Amino acid sequence: MPPIDPSTGQPLPESTIQRVLFTHHPVHIYGIPPLTSTSGFSASSWTSPTNPTAQHIFTARLQVLETSHSETSLLKCAVVLSDPTSGDLFAAAPYTAPAAVQQANDSSRFFAIRVVGEGGMKATLGIGFEERSAAFDFGIALSEARKVLGMNATGEQQNGGPRGRASELQKKMDVDAKKDFSLKEGEKIMVNVPGGARGRRQKPEASAGGGGGGDDAALFSIAPPPPAAGVSHNSQSKAIADDNVAGKTAQELGFDDGEFGEFQ
Repeated sequence: MPPIDPSTGQPLPESTIQRVLFTHHPVHIYGIPPLTSTSGFSASSWTSPTNPTAQHIFTARLQVLETSHSETSLLKCAVVLSDPTSGDLFAAAPYTAPAAVQQANDSSRFFAIRVVGEGGMKATLGIGFEERSAAFDFGIALSEARKVLGMNATGEQQNGGPRGRASELQKKMDVDAKKDFSLKEGEKIMVNVPGGARGRRQKPEASAGGGGGGDDAALFSIAPPPPAAGVSHNSQSKAIADDNVAGKTAQELGFDDGEFGEFQ
């Protein structure tokens, strides 16, 4: 199913992308009297229990819809009121300026929106949320829409509007792509490592006597410890025994040649 233009109800090209910034149901729609003062809309009289000045005409589902045309890089936002059961379009308010949606000066749950019908006919309707949290989220969505559209607080388009912002972003991406970040011949990269000086081992200072290596030299000048006592005693006993044997004959050493002189 092709996307639908929320302002006209006509189908849009297949390349069109739509994003829902906010949706809520139920939202009450009122036919309100025209604005009579510069102070804004007052919602207390719309739903006055004794003498209401507004007429409840519909309960709708409200959406803040962003529409993007990929071929033209054009962005549009609109507040869309539709039937919650069938989804049929009831009314749409193109969000081209902050004045298209005005909050009541005496309530955080009520707003006045300027809808556009067939043939460009305009009308101002009142909308009311049952909960303040939903009305707060609606205001956040409108703030996000103003950022996307490049709209400031007075409704003026900044940097040529959304198309100008998209063009500037594309130019910036092209400039960044053309930059050459490679090192030229002779260029060097200096890297400073924090705490590098503390991590290095300090060289030992020379001794006052000028003899050389300080503590390291003194350490290696100490003679090695003597061998274990048991090893020294066995070596000395073996040496004495060898001296006693040297130069003696078999008879002197106690060997017997036997009766027939086998060892001669």
